[in-house]
Amino acid sequence: MSGADAVRFDDATEADAPDRGFGPDRPVRVVLADDQALLRAGLATILGAQPDLEVVGQAGDGAEAVELARALRPDVVCMDVQMPGVDGLEATRRITADPDITAGVLVLTTFNRDDYLLESLQAGAAGFLLKNSRPEQLADAVRAVAAGDALLSPEVTRAVIARAVVGQGSASGGSPAGAARGTGDPSATGLTERELEVLRLVARGLSNDEIAAELVLGRATVKTHVSNVLTKLGLRDRVQAVVYAFENGLTD
Repeated sequence: MSGADAVRFDDATEADAPDRGFGPDRPVRVVLADDQALLRAGLATILGAQPDLEVVGQAGDGAEAVELARALRPDVVCMDVQMPGVDGLEATRRITADPDITAGVLVLTTFNRDDYLLESLQAGAAGFLLKNSRPEQLADAVRAVAAGDALLSPEVTRAVIARAVVGQGSASGGSPAGAARGTGDPSATGLTERELEVLRLVARGLSNDEIAAELVLGRATVKTHVSNVLTKLGLRDRVQAVVYAFENGLTD
């Protein structure tokens, strides 16, 4: 999956992701939630063809998805948004708020709507992908969420940034999830020149590995720089860092 296809953000806290040992001997366990049985069957076929992915359950609505997440303890729940009864956004809130459920939620939707993306992020989803994505993109997105990363389609990433920059990113009228706003003066951020450089690359959607290659640094060093950026700016995750960079003119 190339950078033109999706934007992948590393774990929001920048902590070292646990080695979960996923592979053919320990496949990523997936629950599919969609009210269209034919679509679920297609998704199951795509993911089931991957040796490191296993579909362990299917749900026709949000309430059933939450029940299966509790009972089957999957690694990832692929969640449709529009479902009867409990929709995908509410189901995502319930899953991410339940301390007994460790699954990450990958939201899959037909609709390229920035309000769906914003609500999904606020509900705690770790990924957002359009259903017209290629099969290999879906498989890679499931792997990314299982590994503790966050992944967004680039077109919806641009939408959330645009909306946040005009001050409509949350119900309170600010950036998503309360991202900090700055003065627009890089020197006022408290960031070092290297940290500013890393922030600009994060805003371009580069992963830690890609930033490390760009700056000829070790991955651990890049993770430290990103963690410092989030801490100094009072940001929760890399999505907020992207919005901050755009709001404050720190993009190329």
